[in-house]
Amino acid sequence: MSLIAPIQFNQTDLSRFSNVTVVGLGVTGYSVVRYFSSQGRSVNVVDTRSEPSMAANLRADYPQVKSYYGDLNCEAVLGADLLVVSPGVSLRAPALLAAKYNGAVIIGDVEIFLKVNQAPLIAITGSNGKSTVTSLVGEICRAAGMTPLVAGNIGKPVLDAITDQENYNLAVLELSSFQLETTRSVPAESAAILNISEDHMDRYDSMGDYVLAKAKILRGANRAILPRHDERLEQITNANDVLSFGLDQPLNGSEYGVVREKSGRWLMQGRERIMKLRDVPLTGMHNVLNVLSALALTDFLKLPQGRVIEAIKSFGGLPHRMQTVIKASGITWVNDSKATNVGATKTALQSLEGNLIWIAGGEGKGADFDELKEAVGPSMKMAILFGSDAKAIADSIAELAPISHVATMKEACELAYKKARDGDVVLLSPACASFDMFRDFEHRGQSFVDAVLSLVNGKAEVEV
Repeated sequence: MSLIAPIQFNQTDLSRFSNVTVVGLGVTGYSVVRYFSSQGRSVNVVDTRSEPSMAANLRADYPQVKSYYGDLNCEAVLGADLLVVSPGVSLRAPALLAAKYNGAVIIGDVEIFLKVNQAPLIAITGSNGKSTVTSLVGEICRAAGMTPLVAGNIGKPVLDAITDQENYNLAVLELSSFQLETTRSVPAESAAILNISEDHMDRYDSMGDYVLAKAKILRGANRAILPRHDERLEQITNANDVLSFGLDQPLNGSEYGVVREKSGRWLMQGRERIMKLRDVPLTGMHNVLNVLSALALTDFLKLPQGRVIEAIKSFGGLPHRMQTVIKASGITWVNDSKATNVGATKTALQSLEGNLIWIAGGEGKGADFDELKEAVGPSMKMAILFGSDAKAIADSIAELAPISHVATMKEACELAYKKARDGDVVLLSPACASFDMFRDFEHRGQSFVDAVLSLVNGKAEVEV
């Protein structure tokens, strides 16, 4: 079944909708309620949960809004003119399909924002690294004296910026495939697909469907920023300009890459040096790619290079993304809880040197864990697995590394602490979603951090 194509929506069309129904009352859904309420519009809210996460806020702040909890099969959906669907809700839900058949317009909050926003736009998607790149682009622009809005799938929901009349002169949006499903086109000055690896296969029929959802970010973009040598992505853009990034030598000014010279390795644009690779503070070559993509995304702004380089040098990365928690007794503990898919964990495993104890597991989202085989090398001392898909991971790597199963994060860290020796790295990189055991990846990552620091008992030197 192919994805539903949302109808193009213009701000001037609002007057023709007699009612608006917000589907999903999480943070995004609540921001949509705020936006339409500020416009004086009548709003309904529907959620399959009996007590959605923002239900108390809705009751306190917008008691006039009618809410329907527990089922999407209600008149507020089936009889709606306009449905604003939150990213976590599948467009294939039978009630939404029925509403579309009845003539409802189905959109998301990003589509509304794009019709209202007046500032230049940078848009970023990808299976992995998009939060890091989005944050770095924001820091680069701030360092150059701009006032960016950093929002979307990171930070505040996009419509909050409109409702709160936030002052910004550049919008930098992280967009997930779910957000892009309900977006027709993205009129960005520059738009990037950082990478594509298998993810959310519980929501998509195939990798092709997933790639097509991501590719929507390039519709309407003036410049496409793409990884070099990815044939799937090279053929899906009509952007006027294409800038590429990769770890190989760039051949011209539209390519960003890395060159090894006598003085060391350099990040380059064509033949122009930008900065030494050793000055990039983030761990792993995948983060070098992130930096290169951020440089390409901001190329059109022609920012002072000195300020750009200083912003990169001072960027410490984001929590739960290849974050060194602590070094103790020669053992390095790394929190990569944000690695919620196979591609992210594969990158993490391949970016670390030395003997490795790997902690993984959770809810696999229909992923094929066999892709991890090429990342599990002889330096892996042990894989410690937990969660609902621990057995599936174990079946894929059974011949490649010793495996232990545990029930909790605490048990995983205790076993790693017992087995680790001087020079070892203990890596939490789950390759799975967290919802079988934790609220979200932040909760999972913090559980790892808390367990590690408890074991170390405050005697180690924290890595700054």
